[in-house]
Amino acid sequence: MANTHNVTEFIFLGLSSNPEVQKVCFVMFLLLYTAIVLGNFLIVLTVISSRSLGSPMYFFLSYLSFAEICYASTTAPRLISDLLAERKAIPLWGCMSQVFFIHLFGGTEIFLLTVMAYDRYVAICKPLSYTTIISRQACALLVGAAWVGGFVHSLAQILLIFRLPFCGPNVIDHYFCDVLPLLKLACSDTVLIGLLIVANGGTLSVISFVVLLASYVVILLHLRTRSSAGRRKALSTCGSHVTVVTLFFGPCIFIYLRPSTTLSADKTVAVFYTVITPLLNPVIYSLRNAEVKKAMKRLWVRAMKLEER
Repeated sequence: MANTHNVTEFIFLGLSSNPEVQKVCFVMFLLLYTAIVLGNFLIVLTVISSRSLGSPMYFFLSYLSFAEICYASTTAPRLISDLLAERKAIPLWGCMSQVFFIHLFGGTEIFLLTVMAYDRYVAICKPLSYTTIISRQACALLVGAAWVGGFVHSLAQILLIFRLPFCGPNVIDHYFCDVLPLLKLACSDTVLIGLLIVANGGTLSVISFVVLLASYVVILLHLRTRSSAGRRKALSTCGSHVTVVTLFFGPCIFIYLRPSTTLSADKTVAVFYTVITPLLNPVIYSLRNAEVKKAMKRLWVRAMKLEER
C-alpha cells in the first residue's frame, strides 16, 4: 500500500438517513433477499433432481442461478444489517474483498449469459450438430471458462484500486464498496485508472451486450424458416434469456461507462442490478418455461409424499 494510505475503514451513508425509511427498507430487502436465495436455490435443486431438465440449457441455468445467489450475497446481507446500524462502517480489507467478489460473480454472470446465448444459437441454427458441439465436456469447459473469465475481470478491477492512496475523507455515499465510489475518495490522480476501469468493466459489458444482441438477431432471422409452433417454442425460451440480459446489462452499462463521475441515481440503479435482477431471474425462467414449471411441480409432489411418510 502507499505511505499515504492511512484510512483503515470506510463509512457508508446507506440508502437513507431517515430512521423510519430505514426500518421499511430493512423489512423489504430482507424479504427480497430471502426470495432471491430461495427462488434461485429452487431452480438449482429442480435442475439437479429432474431428469427432464438434463439438457445443456438447464445445466447453464443452474450455474447462473448459483452465481445469482453468490452475487446478491455480496451486498444484500451487509445492506440489511446496516439499515439497523447507527454506524455503517466497513474495514479496508472488507471493502476490498467486497469489490473483488462483486466483480467476480458479476463478471461470471456476464460470461454465463453469453454462454447461454451461444447454446441457444447452436440449438436453433445448427440442431443436427447440437449434441456434438454442446457435449457434456463442452458444457463443463464453457462453465469453467465463465468462472475463469469472471476471476480475471475481478482481479483486474481490484489491482487497479488496491494501491490507491486513501488519506481521507472515508465516507462513501453508497451502501457497498465499488470501484467508482472508491475512485472518488482516492487522494491521487485517477484519470488513467478510470480509463482502465472503462476498458475492463464498461467495455466488457458493452461488447458482451452487443454480441448477445447480434446472436439473437441471427437466431430470429433463422427462425423465419421454422414452423409457427417451432418459432413459438424457440421465441419463448429466447425471450426469457433476452429479458434477463437486458435487465442485467442496462444498469451495468449505465454505471461502468463513466468511471470519473458518480450520480445521485447510482444507488437506485445499483439496487436494481444487485437485488432486483437476481430476484427476477427465477421468476422469468420458471414462469415462461413450461418444462421448468412441470419439473417444479413434480419436485413439490415428491417432497409432499416424503413428508407424509
